Amino acid sequence: MNETQSRRLLLNKVILVLSTAAALIGLAFLFWILTTLLIKGVDSIHWRIFTHDLVEKGLRNLIVGQMILAGVASLIGVPLGLLAGIYLREYGINSAFARFIRNLSDVMMSAPSIVIGVFIYGILVAPVGGFNGWAGSVALAIMMIPIVVSTTDSMLSLVPQELREAGIALGASKAQVILTIVLKAAKVGLVTGILLAFARVVGETAPLLFTSANNDYFTLNMNQQFPSLTVSIYQLATFPDKPSQDLAWAGSVILTALVLLINLTTRYIFRKRKIK
Repeated sequence: MNETQSRRLLLNKVILVLSTAAALIGLAFLFWILTTLLIKGVDSIHWRIFTHDLVEKGLRNLIVGQMILAGVASLIGVPLGLLAGIYLREYGINSAFARFIRNLSDVMMSAPSIVIGVFIYGILVAPVGGFNGWAGSVALAIMMIPIVVSTTDSMLSLVPQELREAGIALGASKAQVILTIVLKAAKVGLVTGILLAFARVVGETAPLLFTSANNDYFTLNMNQQFPSLTVSIYQLATFPDKPSQDLAWAGSVILTALVLLINLTTRYIFRKRKIK
């Protein structure tokens, strides 16, 4: 073994040790966070939390409100993201406009969520004179769109071109090929992207502080301040009394469990796809 090979082996071992140490440190911090969350939060969870509203020291209205905000955001953001992703891959391909949209989507994915909240505040909150649930959902939808666009673009690029050509050879129009062949072939990846986008926005707090704010009471009226679990966790954690802080810990455990469930579902879908 010459000197060059020895140096390469040594460098390989050093990089391996450093990367392993970095991974272990990251896992240690994650374990620390989850352990602290479980220790402080599990004891605070009881059935009253799921059957009473915040004014009665429960979280029912907040959990329902958070799901409604994220659900409405999905109804707005997912179709727009899918359509944009389809255009980029099936129609725009490598045009200058398509490249511009891809770059813009990448920028939007890295944009601070609080900036999006301030933007929506300026166009949907201040002009109407008050916080409202619609503004919160639109802010979350803006965060979802670039994620769905990126995953749709990537998943459609994995569909073999031969499938498209076969559909066209059989006399199908381009729209029929996309709807019946391309989207069907990429459906697992598309669903995964949607779930990841939903998991991202369901735990957001900053944009909701400027848009939907919060509501201590149960309501389905999105024209007024709307209850949100993430905003309430932020507010309750700053209160000096222990019952409020315990409620914040309980809400954090519930929110963490929800996001973890969505991510595990996503991994299961991918794993099932690979097995097939």
